[in-house]
Amino acid sequence: MVLTKVINKIVNKLKEYGKLVMFSHTIFSLSFALVSMVIAAKGLPEISTLIWILVCFMGARTGANAINRVIDAKIDARNPRTAGRQLPKGEMRKTEVIIFTAVCFLIMVYGAYKLNWICLLLSPVALFLMIIYSYCKRFTYLCHLVLGVTCACAPVGAWLAITGKLNLIPLFMGAANTLWVAGFDIIYGSQDYDFDTQNGLHSIPVKFGVPGALMIARVFHIITLLCLVVVGILVPQFGLIYYLGVILIAGLFVAEYRMVSPTNLTNVNIASYSINQIVSIVLLVFGLLDAFLN
Repeated sequence: MVLTKVINKIVNKLKEYGKLVMFSHTIFSLSFALVSMVIAAKGLPEISTLIWILVCFMGARTGANAINRVIDAKIDARNPRTAGRQLPKGEMRKTEVIIFTAVCFLIMVYGAYKLNWICLLLSPVALFLMIIYSYCKRFTYLCHLVLGVTCACAPVGAWLAITGKLNLIPLFMGAANTLWVAGFDIIYGSQDYDFDTQNGLHSIPVKFGVPGALMIARVFHIITLLCLVVVGILVPQFGLIYYLGVILIAGLFVAEYRMVSPTNLTNVNIASYSINQIVSIVLLVFGLLDAFLN
């Protein structure tokens, strides 16, 4: 009976943390990281390298989302859309989440140490981006791009973990990841236009209005597709299967922009998150298939 209670308590706590860091959104940059890793290794890397890449990714991604909740707790409490989150409601303590964040970041740094010196050397840059992003909407409308660059650390970092050096492939992968994330984050942020304006927060929707913001998001996603095409040209393993994946992603982008308009943001969550989770899965499946079959 006591053991059952302990197990249930642990399971419930894990569920709380999963909800806190939106664990289901892990797929957003994981696909770019894994495809980049497989390209760099020309197949699967050594198991130890694969494990440490995943450790770094999960530590970074989890810690970044946790610290974002802490930094934005007061803003979230004022916003009706986010007031139900755990910290504003008092369901979790800030101190607890800060400790959790520190553990995640330490795990990331240790993972970088286990990979190679360049990953360890650049880990403070990644940490800086993961923390500064949460403050960006307080002073710049470019916050969406900062988020995108932060997410792009995943494919670039995975490439460096394998090769220890950069070339055009991870740079274009990173650019695609950056603009893709920035684009759907703009769509997502459009629903907070009134709140952000009233509270002096910065975003592309606030700066250019919702119609202008949705147009900018479209441009970002068009450039994302172009970057993915360039990656296909640069990577010898990629061929028809990969390009079919890119075409499917283009179709998903069209679908998401049919779901939202400046006068109808009802389907913002589906357009920004649900559709783009599928985009990420498509990239992962078609990218890995082509890499392993050719």
